[in-house]
Amino acid sequence: MDLHPFTSSPSGQLRKVPEVTVGFWVTKVLTTGMGEATSDTLDHQLPPVVAVALGFAGLVIALVLQFAAPRYRPWTYWLAVVMVAVFGTMAADVLHIQFGIPYAVSTTFFAIVLAAVFVAWYSSEHTLSIHSITTPRREAFYWLTVMSTFALGTAAGDMTATTFHLGYLVSGVGFTILIAVPAVAHRWLGLNAIAAFWFAYIVTRPLGASYADWLGVSRARGGLNLGSGAVSIASTVLIVIAVAVLARRGQTRQQQP
Repeated sequence: MDLHPFTSSPSGQLRKVPEVTVGFWVTKVLTTGMGEATSDTLDHQLPPVVAVALGFAGLVIALVLQFAAPRYRPWTYWLAVVMVAVFGTMAADVLHIQFGIPYAVSTTFFAIVLAAVFVAWYSSEHTLSIHSITTPRREAFYWLTVMSTFALGTAAGDMTATTFHLGYLVSGVGFTILIAVPAVAHRWLGLNAIAAFWFAYIVTRPLGASYADWLGVSRARGGLNLGSGAVSIASTVLIVIAVAVLARRGQTRQQQP
């Protein structure tokens, strides 16, 4: 069973990431959709350079707060995840929109980057477990991995929806099915728990983004035409509610003898 997010790890050091529960996965998927919609909104309302600069500034501030926290704090942690979602989406989109790099190429590139981060992390720390995020160096590897998964997931989701012409809804359904694979493989086929976690973590990005795009884009592009701004606001409200619930549950468990 996962360790309590407010208690120390087996090494006696405080952990910097939450326990993995259903609430964790729900909130994670919401952040991916929010990141996609918010990135699209900023790109449409502001010059690309300004939008990327704002996204990068928000990411830096959020990560500074996260690294400065002595232990896992729900609002600080999820703010960092949200900003990674926004900036990770921008990074993937810039390669395609501004430089014309095909999504298949950027997907491959970010997959290589993610693999390199995993190799460097394991070579340095001999583990990829989020249960071990108790030191600044391990936390740095963790956030590098998170940013890589967001960029990879963004490119992969856009590739299935546009390059493969599946559309956003079909892509969302496909990734919904795909995210169940690591759970099934772990339970019945003996897939390593750490591998199963990161597999699912990567899939949450195109899963949430596909549904966000489907809700926001025009009917001509296969969407419901609600607008990226409306989707961004709605998902932000849901994230705030979800994090409040997670924080409340954490406080309740912390107070238990």
